[in-house]
Amino acid sequence: MSIKPGTRNIEPGTFRWPVRVYYEDTDLGGVVYYANYLKFMERARTEWLRVLGFEQTALARDHGVVFVVCSLAIDYLKPAAFNDELAVTVELEKLGAGQIVLMQRIARGAEALATASVRIACVNTATFRPVRIPGPVIARIGNRT
Repeated sequence: MSIKPGTRNIEPGTFRWPVRVYYEDTDLGGVVYYANYLKFMERARTEWLRVLGFEQTALARDHGVVFVVCSLAIDYLKPAAFNDELAVTVELEKLGAGQIVLMQRIARGAEALATASVRIACVNTATFRPVRIPGPVIARIGNRT
C-alpha cells in the first residue's frame, strides 16, 4: 500500500497520513505498544492542520492559542506489527466555538486496527484557559467538511 502524504480522501472530508511501524514502536510481543497509536494519531492531526494552512507554532505566536486534547476514547481492534504501512485518518465530527471533535482511524489497508473519538480544546497560551478558535481556523476547517 502506497499512500501519498496529505492525501485527502477515502471519503469526503477525510484526511489521511501514512505511518510506517518501526522497531521502536513495538513491544516485547512484536506488536505496536498501545500508547504509540496515540502518537500516530497526534502526527496525523498535526499534518491535518498543516495541510489546512496552520502551523501550530504560528497559531501560538500569531493568535496566542494552542490546541490540547481534553478527552479521547479509543478502541483497539487488531494489532499492528513491525514494518507495517498504516494509514491514519482524521475526520471532523463537530466544530464548535472553542472545541473540535475528530474521529480518527488507524488502518492497514482496508483493515481497521484502532478507532478513536478525540475532543480538542482551543486554549490561551498564557493561561491555558479555553478560548474561541480563531476565525481563520474556523473558516478553513468549516470549508473542508
